[in-house]
Amino acid sequence: MQSELRAPGWRRPIAAACGAAWCGSALAAQTPDTAAARINDPAAGWDRLWNTVILDITVIGVLFALVMAWFLYRYRAREPGRAGTARGLSTAAAIGWALIPTFVFLADDLYIAANGWKLWNDYRDVPAERIEVKLETGMYSYDYTYANGVRTQNELRVPAGKAVLLRMTSRDTLHSHFIPDFRVKEDSMPGRVTYLWFYPKAPGEHVVTCAEYCGVGHAYMAGKIIVLPAHEFDAWLDREATRIGRQAHPAAAGAES
Repeated sequence: MQSELRAPGWRRPIAAACGAAWCGSALAAQTPDTAAARINDPAAGWDRLWNTVILDITVIGVLFALVMAWFLYRYRAREPGRAGTARGLSTAAAIGWALIPTFVFLADDLYIAANGWKLWNDYRDVPAERIEVKLETGMYSYDYTYANGVRTQNELRVPAGKAVLLRMTSRDTLHSHFIPDFRVKEDSMPGRVTYLWFYPKAPGEHVVTCAEYCGVGHAYMAGKIIVLPAHEFDAWLDREATRIGRQAHPAAAGAES
C-alpha cells in the first residue's frame, strides 16, 4: 500500500519545488493583510462613532419636536380666556413617566460612552511594529527628528503601511498636533512628553494643523505629512542621513572627493 501511494523518484523534487513556490507566494500575498490585521487602527471606529452620535441626537431631536408639536396641538386653547385643567397621574404612572425615559436615554448615552472608551483604549495601545519620531513644537513650527538624526521642519515623511509614533514636547507654550485625515490630535507642552500614533496605509499628503490657540501667529502654524512607498522612504532617509553626515564632517567629505 505504501509503494502505491509513493510518488516516483523523479516527481518528488518537482513536487517539493512547486510546493515551496506556492507557499512562498501565498505568504507574500498575505503579508500586507497580516500586517494590517496586527495594527488595530481606530480611525474608522471614530468615524462610525461620530455617525452614531449624529444619528442619535437627530432622532432624539425629531422625537422631542414631534412630542412638543403634539402637545401644542392637543392642549391648545380652544376658546379665548379658557384655562386648562390637568388630570392627576397615579403613583405608578408618575414613576413610569420619570424612570422609563431616564432609563432609555441613559442606556443610549452609556452605550455611546462605552464605545468611545473602547476606541480610546485602542488608540492608546501603540502597535509594536512602528517607527518613532521626536517632535518639538514651538512658535510656530513642527520640528521632527528621526532616530538616525535626520531633522525636518513642518514636513513629516513616513512610509506607507507602517504605524508612526510621535513623542512630543514643546519649547515654549501649549500646542497641538492635529491630523484630521487620521482622526488623531494630541497636545504638546513644556516639561512633559506626550505621544500620538497614526497608521498611514497608502501614499499621499495630509494636512497637520495646531488646534490650540498658541499665540498671535497660531493660524499660520501648519505642516504636512508626506506618505511615501516604503522603499522610497528608506532611500530618502538614507540620503538625508548621508547629507547631514557630510555637513558634520566637511573636511572628510572634501578629502573623499
